[in-house]
Amino acid sequence: MAGLEGKVAIVTGASRGISRAIALKLASNGASVVVNYASNADKAQAVVAEITKLGSQAISLPADVSQVADIQGLFEQTIAHFGKVDILVNNAAVILYKPIIEVTEAEFDKIIATNIKGTYFACQQAALHMANGGRIINFSSTTTALMLPTYSAYVATKGAVEQITRALTKELGAKEITINTVSPGPTDTELFRQGKTEAQINHLAQMAALGRLGEVQEIADVVAFLASDEARWITGQNIRVNGGVA
Repeated sequence: MAGLEGKVAIVTGASRGISRAIALKLASNGASVVVNYASNADKAQAVVAEITKLGSQAISLPADVSQVADIQGLFEQTIAHFGKVDILVNNAAVILYKPIIEVTEAEFDKIIATNIKGTYFACQQAALHMANGGRIINFSSTTTALMLPTYSAYVATKGAVEQITRALTKELGAKEITINTVSPGPTDTELFRQGKTEAQINHLAQMAALGRLGEVQEIADVVAFLASDEARWITGQNIRVNGGVA
């Protein structure tokens, strides 16, 4: 795979989980990385330190992606520091597992604001500021193709992300910016394990044809490919990285 030397990437929610692995992977391929976080400054700074050890440049920047002003500030500070943005990875998200009869308006508003609004307005900033030939990688979930009880609010947001990606493909194509969605299957992260019993986790792992949970590095590898020049002819796609979950 060709390197990403000279490229600048923003990775949202990069203090932990899949986004952390993505930030490290892009850096290992030569990109300078903005490690975005909402509240955990110490963990974000630890990711910056790891990237520095890899020989790449990185800074951590706080931004609550549910707030448009924060998203604007994230791009402004990135450009002020690195001069440009070439890659945007939208993976900051919240999750909610509840039967529909228990979901509150506040919970629904929060998940919509973070998962849909955050992705949408980050894409807006990318459309305004990203260099020609840029890459946007949005995140959905394999759960949008399944029928899982208690996931209704979450999959509603992720289904919206898939449609945002499709609708923006031709708008961004004039600048040769590609935009794709990555939809992981069950992946072994803190967020995935949140609110689940071991029995539920094992059941979800066995839904994969490969009979296990995914690893964060396996998701990061696909994102790094989509960010590379080798993926220049791939846009508007939803790539399910899920070990054959059905």
